Amino acid sequence: MGEQLRWGRRYAMVRPDHFRIDYAINPYMDVHDQPDPLRARAQWEALRDVLESLGATVEVLDQRADAPDMVYAMNLGFAFGVAGDAAHGSAPGHGRVVMSHMRHPERRSERLTAAPWFSDLGFTPVDVGRDGVGGYLEAGDAFCWRDEVVAGFGPRSDELGLKALAAELGTRVRGLQIVHPGMYHLDLAFCPLDSTRAMVCPSAFDLPGAQALLELVPEPLVLSEAEALTFCANSVVVGRTVVMPACPERVRSQLLAWGFDVVVVEMDELHKAGGSIRCLTNPLDIVVGRDVPAAPGGELQIAR
Repeated sequence: MGEQLRWGRRYAMVRPDHFRIDYAINPYMDVHDQPDPLRARAQWEALRDVLESLGATVEVLDQRADAPDMVYAMNLGFAFGVAGDAAHGSAPGHGRVVMSHMRHPERRSERLTAAPWFSDLGFTPVDVGRDGVGGYLEAGDAFCWRDEVVAGFGPRSDELGLKALAAELGTRVRGLQIVHPGMYHLDLAFCPLDSTRAMVCPSAFDLPGAQALLELVPEPLVLSEAEALTFCANSVVVGRTVVMPACPERVRSQLLAWGFDVVVVEMDELHKAGGSIRCLTNPLDIVVGRDVPAAPGGELQIAR
């Protein structure tokens, strides 16, 4: 049995006060199929309550009225502390946050509220680019896992953005090319479970990326395309509990066999804009030097 993930017990979430679909920037969005605001709010609150019942801390940010996708907090930025760094602190909540530079202009106003909010929590905001200068980076494309940051690029983030992320984090970043339009962020196709296990959907990636990810994971739970499109990989893990929006029976059987508990929280209203549980939560307790080794200057390796 792998060791539990050290991070994943403190999250940022954005209250869905203005969640709606004003535009279509992924295959799930349809302006003619609006979410029910009361039901979406109830599902969001149920997720927050489950996380807190498992012992996680949730920090809540109010949503901008002009940013309907801001509820997907995972994409606001990559927050981290630095172990043994007096300037940034080894304690979660004192460090830096690499702010996302969104591919689509419709989401860029989110930074105006998110950056000062992160700053108030003790994370100094860092930008990787504006209007394509410095690259595109969306934090839903990056996971800290197994001695490096695993990162997707293609539909949203690009190689230049990943290079900037590596430099700012001071870590090794492994870049995987995403080619599936329905899994446009890494967090729709990859979910670390513990130190040796992860859910992986090879269909999301080009062949080199899929091979590299399967080689990286000692014990992969390989998802079919159909399973991944239930959003089951867009889950979070608190200790040995996997909080999921859906859990196909084969996936559930394997998770239980591995000793995980499974909690399913209905998220269909939030799915209408293309995100689920991982998209709604942004971990605030990642520490470079504890959860991933430091690499002076950073290093980007692209699977080709």
